[in-house]
Amino acid sequence: QVQLVESGGGLVQAGGSLRLSCAASVNIFSINAMGWYRQAPGKQRELVAAISSGGSTNYEDSVKGRFTISRDNAKNTVYLQMNSLKPEDTAVYYCYAEAPWSFYWGQGTQVTVSS
Repeated sequence: QVQLVESGGGLVQAGGSLRLSCAASVNIFSINAMGWYRQAPGKQRELVAAISSGGSTNYEDSVKGRFTISRDNAKNTVYLQMNSLKPEDTAVYYCYAEAPWSFYWGQGTQVTVSS
């Protein structure tokens, strides 16, 4: 069982920055990939960014150049640095972990970007 605890969401003005954190209850070396999805009201959940156990990253097109995903293996934590935020980035952001044995979600953290 993997527990994911997210933090760092909040309210920010357009153009501002936030950093989301996702702390895992296990050594993240054992996890294939971790990342972030988001879901805005009335929309489907979409993948925002992901990072593999080897450090490879991928991003949704609309966040490329603005968001950066990283991991700290010593802290079993993955981060999402979000810069140049736009109102359309407003959503609940969910951390996930893809382990060899199962898939896990965090509880979600709200990000609201005001115009």
